[in-house]
Amino acid sequence: MRALTSRGRSFLASGIAALLMAFLLGENDLFRIGVLVTALPLLAAMVVARTRYRLSCARRLDPPRAEVGGEATVTLRLENVTRLPTGLLLIEDTVPYALGVRPRFVLDRVEPRGVREIDYRVRSDLRGRYTIGPLSIRIADPFGLVELTRSFTISDTLVVTPHVAALPHVRLSGEWTGGGDSRTRSVAAAGDDDVAPREYRQGDDLRRVHWRSTARYGELMVRREEQQWQSRGALLLDTRRHAHRGEGPRSSFEVAVSAAASIGVHLAHEGLGLRLVTDQGAEHLTDSGLSYSLLDTLAVVRHSPARSLEMGISALRSGGGDGLIVAVLGAMDADEARELARLRHSGITGVAVLLDVSTWEGRDRAAEDNHQAVQTVLAGYGWRIVRLPAGTSIASVWQDAANRGRYALGPAGGAA
Repeated sequence: MRALTSRGRSFLASGIAALLMAFLLGENDLFRIGVLVTALPLLAAMVVARTRYRLSCARRLDPPRAEVGGEATVTLRLENVTRLPTGLLLIEDTVPYALGVRPRFVLDRVEPRGVREIDYRVRSDLRGRYTIGPLSIRIADPFGLVELTRSFTISDTLVVTPHVAALPHVRLSGEWTGGGDSRTRSVAAAGDDDVAPREYRQGDDLRRVHWRSTARYGELMVRREEQQWQSRGALLLDTRRHAHRGEGPRSSFEVAVSAAASIGVHLAHEGLGLRLVTDQGAEHLTDSGLSYSLLDTLAVVRHSPARSLEMGISALRSGGGDGLIVAVLGAMDADEARELARLRHSGITGVAVLLDVSTWEGRDRAAEDNHQAVQTVLAGYGWRIVRLPAGTSIASVWQDAANRGRYALGPAGGAA
């Protein structure tokens, strides 16, 4: 009975009613009609239930990562691996509500060993990781009296990443040039006496043979390969709920996430080994030079209930080795700014991207004064300030990160 459609149930009810009326009225012709109408959905259910279709399904996402507001194409590939043709197939893929309505398709017939490919598009205005699938197929009889649903188990994940803006090149410090290439340090450049050689291995270039060590150890020794090293930096993202204003894709929090993604991708492409820290502590990134792991992490970052940046500051302090710290910050007070500012010392460049959250909810004189006080504190410790109000792209203000003395304090303690 579960496999019967509304039409099938109507046929069955009509047939039973005809049989009862034929029995009461003694009408043989009505009885024959009742038998036919009752048997038709039952026979259809038996035929559909005994159908032994074997279908294989594959799904491809292009691209597997899409920016907020961008589209991705989902391609379904169905193959009939039996020697029998299929009947009518009703296909429905499982798609989260954020990606749109569930796509539905009808395949009239798939020949033996036949293949069908179906494309549809998905789009989301919200960041996240979305599971697409599993695919379900409803097998129906030609009269539409019976439907059976069979589902595949495979599913795929679409990652919707924050919007990434292309940023202009900015020289952030003399310690880190931002040129894009990891610097190369050759051990051999230290001189013959300081070289740490190793034994010869099959395939080593004979031009790298270190003859003095070879004579000393009595076996062929070669200079070690050049060692690559990479500048390091840290990106701090303020995710505290109370530090942001607004709701939805235009909220200050989403602007902060997009700014962090843009800065992180920009620095990674210029050769900076980057680690991500939030007010909850350090985030694990599977790669330090590329941006895929960073974008995947930022795709699922959410508000935190934390009230302070203490854990994030502690993670920055314990990490060590950073030549650059970029902090994307929401609302904060002067005391919090002072704790963060103390992380910057000689040899470290600090860039603070300050979201002017008061511009998301109308002008507030107290909030503006606090925002100015935070700028003054950070500038007093040598941080470079990039102000980001509502409606402004990070790309249009990123050049301010090069202005080393723009908000520096004068001798009297006021902003210069």
